[in-house]
Amino acid sequence: MRVRAEADGGALGGGAPRVVWLTLGSPANSVSVQSAAQRLVAEHRPCHLVWNPVTGELAQLISVLRAGRALGAPDRLDWTPVRIHRRPENVNAEGRVCVQIGVLALPAEPFTNGPLIGVEAIMSWLDSWGVPRRWPGGQPGGWAEGGRAEGGWAEGGRAAAARAGVGSGAGTGVGTGAGTVVGTGVGTGVGGIGIGSGGAVGGAEGSRAAWARGGHFGASQVPGCAHAGPGAIDIHRLTGSGPHGRAIRTRELPTPFAAAALPIPA
Repeated sequence: MRVRAEADGGALGGGAPRVVWLTLGSPANSVSVQSAAQRLVAEHRPCHLVWNPVTGELAQLISVLRAGRALGAPDRLDWTPVRIHRRPENVNAEGRVCVQIGVLALPAEPFTNGPLIGVEAIMSWLDSWGVPRRWPGGQPGGWAEGGRAEGGWAEGGRAAAARAGVGSGAGTGVGTGAGTVVGTGVGTGVGGIGIGSGGAVGGAEGSRAAWARGGHFGASQVPGCAHAGPGAIDIHRLTGSGPHGRAIRTRELPTPFAAAALPIPA
């Protein structure tokens, strides 16, 4: 289905194509995709797609050729003004495409633990727009009490960054890129931005370098964003291959959702 937003994030700025997976802070059985999409549109924070992985229901809010407005905005449907975070400058518009997918799920309960109906169709669509099936930041961090992701990029992307040689810098808690990127000066934070001498430097630089490569990211891994989701999702189930490149079987969209959701237009 289409639930068109009156306003989007404007023109895209170019760069590596990417997709960001967000959770909307509501279980799949608590609200319809249409209602969730309408709320995001009414509050001027639309993502590109809203997806219910349990039913396969899918709605498109804005064109993939335009920027979304979900990154840096509240990441719950039931937000209050006190929860609003400052929107990071330009991050919504970075990339030839910067697809934002809002999933009806809770960050504390990874949605990849349940059915992923329609994920193959979504992945094929992302393939058609050149989004590589890789996670430069590694697995997103798990959800922590208080509404933040544990470690953000620093936890999930440490091994990936070490392989890529990301994160050189000076100061206590900053690695050299040959091994551990973030060391002892890192406290709790979002996107790997920690507390302590040098820790924030390694996390911020590392998340930026990973982000620049394009591919798949959790919202908690986006530079400058304070999103809690999507939690510790199984990234291999989403991108369709296991740790050793084995294809993973996923379920197709059931009728009647297939006719309404496919093909996903631009």
